[in-house]
Amino acid sequence: MKLPSENPARVIESLKSLGLTKYEALVYIALLRLESATANEIHEISLVPRASVYTVIDQLLDKGLVSVSQSAPKRFAAISPEDAITRLMGPIERDAQYARNSLSLIDRKKTSPGQGSEDLIWNIYGIENIKKRFIDTISCAKQEIRIIAHPRFFSPDVQRRLISSANHIKVEIITPHWAGERPKKLRVYVIEHPEIPKELDKANEMMAGGVCIIDDRCVMVIVGVGEEDAVALFSESEGFVRFFVRYYNLIFDRAKKIG
Repeated sequence: MKLPSENPARVIESLKSLGLTKYEALVYIALLRLESATANEIHEISLVPRASVYTVIDQLLDKGLVSVSQSAPKRFAAISPEDAITRLMGPIERDAQYARNSLSLIDRKKTSPGQGSEDLIWNIYGIENIKKRFIDTISCAKQEIRIIAHPRFFSPDVQRRLISSANHIKVEIITPHWAGERPKKLRVYVIEHPEIPKELDKANEMMAGGVCIIDDRCVMVIVGVGEEDAVALFSESEGFVRFFVRYYNLIFDRAKKIG
């Protein structure tokens, strides 16, 4: 049977992903092409083996995807695609919600077999993953956000999140330069990097990252902001946080003296 689609196999696979077998999908699609059909007509149109047609029809009846007449011979008709997809999605959505609730409960009760997660240092790769983790992290800030970062890191979405956070907590930023007008809600301090010799261009790329401290509780250290080579370290380790808090304070004192 040729399906009215540029990619018949994909239609079959889509229905299989919703819980139908290949034969069930073929029979349902065949019935959509007709007002109604007998089992023999379904066999001829769908190319499902004759011996399997009645079994497949019974399965579709159980799933509520076809209706049957009381005539002789019996005739079968497909329900509308909208109703069919809704019925197929019902069990999937219930299972997904059950899995979401159960997994969330497991996640909230997680335990560590050894060292606590607050003592670990996590690697994050890729600038988009880094920005997502960064935005998620600053969204949990309750007191202050302190950042030393290259201007390229402050993309519009990052700036929006920081400005939103600045409505209720302190947000400090130290950066080599700031393009355009500085948002009034952000405390922005401009301090230029020392000039790097051309033969050390790679160092310039590394300085394009930064450090973000949240509530003196956790730290994200970003190295580079390239699409592929960016990497960040994230930790709530007391020693890790203490080191970068001291580093930030040194840079911040210098930034205040300069301007």
